[in-house]
Amino acid sequence: MSTLKTQPTNLSVEAFLHSIEDVRKREDSYKIIQIMRQITKAEPTMWGESIVGFGKYTYTYDSGRSGEWFLTGFSPRKSAISLYLMAGFDGYEKTLKVLGKHKTGKACLYIKKMADIEEEVLVSLIEASVQHVKKKYGQTE
Repeated sequence: MSTLKTQPTNLSVEAFLHSIEDVRKREDSYKIIQIMRQITKAEPTMWGESIVGFGKYTYTYDSGRSGEWFLTGFSPRKSAISLYLMAGFDGYEKTLKVLGKHKTGKACLYIKKMADIEEEVLVSLIEASVQHVKKKYGQTE
């Protein structure tokens, strides 16, 4: 069975954030850390070289493949900030409609900047995503 390429590391979150050249994106990243820390009650950890994750859980697919992943996290990419959320909870689509300017992918929410979205709506999305993961996968760290 293959191991996920993205794993928690001992890299410094602070050093990673300081390496973000775009000042607005760096400030937005600090704000997102504050939000995710408050929701998860977990400290940020670098997953790989460019993802900041909070908490973790163990999953097992029907195929038998299992692994660990973070409850929620984000990555300040060049084109957008990628927020890792678990979709599929009640009200997900409805909440996205009032979030503000964003795009979505399979497991990501993409925003250009915090000023483009309603922060309280983002908070509710992250809270619902974390609760969805905990309900689906049980005990988490």
